[in-house]
Amino acid sequence: MIQTEDVMYILSSFSKACVEPVGFVKTDAVGTEVRDKNVVSQIVFREELTEALEGVEEFSHLFVLFWLHETSDEKRQTLKVRPRGRPDMPLLGLFATRTPYRPNPIGLTRVKLLKIEGNILTVQGLDAYDGTPILDVKPFDNWDTTEDFKVPKWWKQLEKERANKKEA
Repeated sequence: MIQTEDVMYILSSFSKACVEPVGFVKTDAVGTEVRDKNVVSQIVFREELTEALEGVEEFSHLFVLFWLHETSDEKRQTLKVRPRGRPDMPLLGLFATRTPYRPNPIGLTRVKLLKIEGNILTVQGLDAYDGTPILDVKPFDNWDTTEDFKVPKWWKQLEKERANKKEA
């Protein structure tokens, strides 16, 4: 069994994990428009990383990790939230949700790769604001898929509502 002292020792040896953005987001979407999975955005990589993109064009989808730079320090202290901020949803620990209010505000989205031109990826479905720092991009493949997953009742309710909106 892991002891609290062990955890504290390990964490104290990692006083900070520093990352340098590999690029940034360029999009015309604002506000809640970024949540639209049809939105097309660009990821502009630092020019010296262009060579690192070689081979990415062979994948249809990518995972994009980004820094939620508009999340305030106050919001980063939040430990419990209601999914999508809705009062009819249960109050949950933030790690059980997709809230942007996180101690380390890292976003993760799977996007469709549309094209690559030099150091610029054009993607569909990136839910990040213009100027958002990109931390990393990784290819999506069958290792990232599972058939036997489960989700809570509240999540199923939200998905049902979303599907009904699409049909309307």
